[in-house]
Amino acid sequence: MENARVRVYWLPLGAGGRVVARNGRLFEAWVARREHRSPCDLYHAALEVEVGSAAYVIEMAPAWSRVAEDRGVVATGPVGLRWLGRSALFRYEVRRWRDGVIPDAGSAVGGPVLVRTDSMRAVHLLALVPLVPELTWGRDELGLGEMWNSNAFVAWLLAGSGHDVGGLGPPVGGRAPGWDAGLRLVRTWDQTAA
Repeated sequence: MENARVRVYWLPLGAGGRVVARNGRLFEAWVARREHRSPCDLYHAALEVEVGSAAYVIEMAPAWSRVAEDRGVVATGPVGLRWLGRSALFRYEVRRWRDGVIPDAGSAVGGPVLVRTDSMRAVHLLALVPLVPELTWGRDELGLGEMWNSNAFVAWLLAGSGHDVGGLGPPVGGRAPGWDAGLRLVRTWDQTAA
């Protein structure tokens, strides 16, 4: 069997840009006030997957953040409202980028987190990437209790490919909005298939 590795990067929301960081802080302040708690640092997740000598970066990112011409785009979806997705400014893309880079990897808090895996689960994870549901980013269209975003996508990939996500989460004092939506989506699909 080939060697396999799966790493999760917890990137501070808005790393490398001011607008997303500022909007994220405003969003978290509003949610924290509504939930009668202190605001937390917000994170979004990205993955690196290695199987044998092949390495991939898996990430959900804005379609306008073109870091390279060939960046492994396998799916796209709308941001905010479905009809807004007609414009690249309001679209996200899902990347399964061989030999790619996570632009903000150096900002990952705590460095990459190694997830227990094997080649079968890692290959299954890679196969799931283009099957991602193209839900509207920032919305809860399926009634999962949280918005669809990069955290939901990564949680869906990991749990859907049989990885144990029980002890996996953002750094202490942080939140990863959407994470539970990805886990609930896997459970919903498992119940539908049964």
